[in-house]
Amino acid sequence: MISAIKKLFGIGPATDYAQLVKQGAIIIDVRSKGEYAGGHIRGSLNIPLDQLNNNLNKLKDKNATIITCCASGMRSSSAKALLTSKGYTAVFNGGGWSSLQNKL
Repeated sequence: MISAIKKLFGIGPATDYAQLVKQGAIIIDVRSKGEYAGGHIRGSLNIPLDQLNNNLNKLKDKNATIITCCASGMRSSSAKALLTSKGYTAVFNGGGWSSLQNKL
């Protein structure tokens, strides 16, 4: 019960995004192509949120570690929920791309 409450409110150990990337995590930026062109994390994959469901073939390994990001964290949260509902097992919401970049 307590762990469920902690998970609900995001309480717990901080995610080490730099370590996840070192271990091969894929960063998916779900902003529009125009937003992505204006700046992004080097090596990230741009799949806009409204196109994610139709591009799951680009993410063949459902056990791969995936970090989602966007402008503020709202779309990346939706992307995480979508991927989790499709059976992806290790998905992390990295929030805003510029904030995530500072954590890498």
